[in-house]
Amino acid sequence: MSSDFEGYEQDFSVLTAEITNRIGKVPKLLGDEKKQMVSNVEKQLEEARELLEQMELEVREIPPQSRGMYSSRMRSYKQEMEKLEADFKRSRIAYSDEVRNELLGDDGNSSEIQRAHLLDNTERLERSSRRLEAGYQIAVETEQIGQDILENLSHDREKIQRARERLRETDANLGKSSRILTGMLRRIIQNRILLVILGIIVIFAVLMIIFFSVRKH
Repeated sequence: MSSDFEGYEQDFSVLTAEITNRIGKVPKLLGDEKKQMVSNVEKQLEEARELLEQMELEVREIPPQSRGMYSSRMRSYKQEMEKLEADFKRSRIAYSDEVRNELLGDDGNSSEIQRAHLLDNTERLERSSRRLEAGYQIAVETEQIGQDILENLSHDREKIQRARERLRETDANLGKSSRILTGMLRRIIQNRILLVILGIIVIFAVLMIIFFSVRKH
């Protein structure tokens, strides 16, 4: 089980390294090249999410006493994933100095007003992106808290089920013991009745012997 998890870890590390490299290239591209790079990164991010889901399934199959270490690693990978997604969002609206100079070049065709508008719009997009990122972070943290609560509830449910099973076993053992004791008491009573009957028979025989002995004399 842990070997499967470690295999997914290696795949995740290689994939995130590739994503980080491509995200760094996005602000340096324009037009179709940028669209293609963005599309590639989106596909790789989806693959990374699927790997995280597989890793989380593996963690759930690990015994509770050994699960803590893997859960901690999963939280680290999720934080890394969140950072990649945030960096990717910023890279889509960001431009390197070289690209910005190309877009705003002094070629006589672009006026100062147009350049100012473009810069202003870029800043607005960046501010909106930061607000979206903050909202997304809050949503992710809320989801993580919910997952932790569900995991704790699942552990509590397992404990309750084990306690119920022990109670059932105890009830079954008590029932078996009660039947054994009842059988023993029944045999004791039967033995005592037999002893009383044998005693009566012996006394009756002795009396008969005495009676016939006296009668002969």
